[in-house]
Amino acid sequence: MNRWKLGFALLFGLIAMSGTAYGAIAFTSNPVFCSSCHEMAPEYQTFKASAHSEIKCTQCHIEPGAKNMVLHKIESMKEVYYHIVGPPDPIVQTVPVLKVNCGQCHSDNRLVTATGDLKVNHKKHVEESIPCITCHAGVAHGKVVDRGINGSETYDHWTEENIGKLMTKEYTNPNMGTCIDCHDKVNKGEKPWKDIAYSLPVNTHGAEKDKGHDSEKAATASGDGTAAEPHDSVVGVEGKHETNTKTQAIILQALGKQKEDVKLSMECLTCHEEISIPKNHQQKNWNQGHGGAALKELNQCLDCHKDSKWIREMPKQDILTLINGEKDEKYVPNIKTVKDKSRDSAFCSTCHAERPDGHGDSDNWLTAHAPKAKTNEAKAQCFVCHDKEKPAADKKTTAPTDVYCQFCHRTGFKGEKGA
Repeated sequence: MNRWKLGFALLFGLIAMSGTAYGAIAFTSNPVFCSSCHEMAPEYQTFKASAHSEIKCTQCHIEPGAKNMVLHKIESMKEVYYHIVGPPDPIVQTVPVLKVNCGQCHSDNRLVTATGDLKVNHKKHVEESIPCITCHAGVAHGKVVDRGINGSETYDHWTEENIGKLMTKEYTNPNMGTCIDCHDKVNKGEKPWKDIAYSLPVNTHGAEKDKGHDSEKAATASGDGTAAEPHDSVVGVEGKHETNTKTQAIILQALGKQKEDVKLSMECLTCHEEISIPKNHQQKNWNQGHGGAALKELNQCLDCHKDSKWIREMPKQDILTLINGEKDEKYVPNIKTVKDKSRDSAFCSTCHAERPDGHGDSDNWLTAHAPKAKTNEAKAQCFVCHDKEKPAADKKTTAPTDVYCQFCHRTGFKGEKGA
């Protein structure tokens, strides 16, 4: 009789322990549990605003299977330790979301995206063992690590009121730069996805931050919340041209103007069904005469041609600028704005760095261009491509060419004070 009682007690204890363990696993798998930690505010709020808000975090971050779930929960005890002594700052994902997790909901055979605009053969990518996160890294958390807006100083700003300005489609959807960068590497004989680090955010934990990265974070944020683009780092003229070369070469391929040694096409129409060349772009001599259109419709030009669409790297941002900034500020035609934007754009510099046909022979142009630069408005056209004075080596320059006016006009310009 005592053995029956002992067996019953053991069975009851086992059931109770199992129930407790199951309840603990279920409780800690709920996204609301993640929100209980202050340091998880960026991850929780971005998750709530994402297309994956109806599923649990564990469905993406833990490989399917009861064994994997239990092992993960045991391993996650270190998170309690970090919560007490201080978590890594910023928190960076170091374990990739696996294809098998995505496959629980998504088919490998999708050819056209949900919008109907993109033709992407997912099956071919899967057959090449390309991880889903190589393209879809921002789907749940908007690339907050790459953007530099999930550090400890940002936690209090991650609220439901602010999330609409912080979690937008340009960060959740793959941008063209994601596709182009990978295709460019394939065309060079590489398979970048073989190194999983290519698909994950850069992890700086325990490593000394390089000065270039620090200067990038410290740069004055622009109107869209971004600091300097990678090609706009504080460098001299020569450095500017070197860093622009890659972006410009990729843009030429995307426009179909450079097809040498191209295994995977990067032309827009290869993937986009609805993209077409605007009618005014088809006019004769459009390349030589589009400055007037840019002055009137600069905001429309930048919708397609802003550099962030052509590069994979996310520029560092300032969270307060994103929250407080007015993104939809109406553009008022202004030649200085056009000049500054065109100098600052790698897309514009792709052509502006080349000598225009209208400049003719170099020797003749030197003695014949004065009538074309008589007024301040005319000079402004020159300054789109040329610096007026020699740039200092430690100063930022956005000029697409290293030819500056005072190389010849060393005593200044006629009509200016001291000339």
